[in-house]
Amino acid sequence: MFVLSHVSNGQGPHHHGQQQKNPAAGHGQGRDHHRDDEDKGRGHDDHDDHKGNGKPKDDDHSPPHVKGCPQLETIARNITWTRVAADPTLAPKLLRLHFHDCFVRGCDASILLDSTASNSAEKDAIPNQTVAGYEVIDEIKARLEVVCPSSVSCADIVALAARDAMIQFKRPMWPVSIGRKDGRVSSSSEASANLPSPFSNFTTLLQDFKNKGLDLQDLVALSGAHTIGVGHCGLISDRLFNFTGVGDTDPSIARVYASLLRAKCSNLGANNNVVDPAIEMDPGSGSSFDTHYYTALRQNQGLFESDAALLTDQRSARMSRVFETNRELFFVAFGQSMVKMGAIGGVGAGEIRKNCHVIN
Repeated sequence: MFVLSHVSNGQGPHHHGQQQKNPAAGHGQGRDHHRDDEDKGRGHDDHDDHKGNGKPKDDDHSPPHVKGCPQLETIARNITWTRVAADPTLAPKLLRLHFHDCFVRGCDASILLDSTASNSAEKDAIPNQTVAGYEVIDEIKARLEVVCPSSVSCADIVALAARDAMIQFKRPMWPVSIGRKDGRVSSSSEASANLPSPFSNFTTLLQDFKNKGLDLQDLVALSGAHTIGVGHCGLISDRLFNFTGVGDTDPSIARVYASLLRAKCSNLGANNNVVDPAIEMDPGSGSSFDTHYYTALRQNQGLFESDAALLTDQRSARMSRVFETNRELFFVAFGQSMVKMGAIGGVGAGEIRKNCHVIN
């Protein structure tokens, strides 16, 4: 049906963390209990992350640290864990920040740059106006600039924060390569043109992914990120209330689910209401990173048209079903696709910004 590719940790830039084939459920502790490790320059936990799982440790290794900043991984992890433990909604936000960065000009932190009087930056494009988590990146960057100034790019921090946001697993879910450069160009029009749309059909979605060097398996696996987080009524209002222009509802949505969505979104825009109600993208399981998204999909409860589109192609529908029924396989595939996405190269000359919001 499909084959999981081998992810090599010996290619390209340095890798931090490791891919786990049997992640254990649970909740990570957000307190900064590894500060001593940071001060000693140790960049990797070595106590009990990999004990007691009954599996061979043939994938275990201690990756090399980024030159000049051996504390990088500990600092990034501790700050991210602390922030996400205090506000679990940051986990999907940090994942989304990384996705939206990589799909426009590659993984170069161009999404972090602020607009100027002469330029509208990526973060101000309509698809990015609900992107969040910038404060976590800023906190990590500020700490790194004290400990190892001008050594770690903002792009690498975004990639690490996305990985470390998965604190429920208490361990790295995929390796993160280190060595990205920060881009010097950020354009809202490029963001609007390159980001996959929640309104896209399957053909368009797959082409969007292929344009970035990703494939069908990456599309289905990365769509699984919708197992956590929320969407908003504004993105599905036409699907609910005016799908073909005659006041109808998309017939591909399960009837009971459509009724629930219409009830939640019925006041959107009424009485000058400026609040766009939030809706779990994975109904009933929106706070746990698991395979329930694919269950909801099979039950015709995909929130966006782009979710439902996965069922319109036999290959992606079949793959979705495999991920639904094999949790461990999904975790491995998701990690591999995150590695591929995180390797999308930046465009043009790069730098290591001192402040993630402005070029040097």
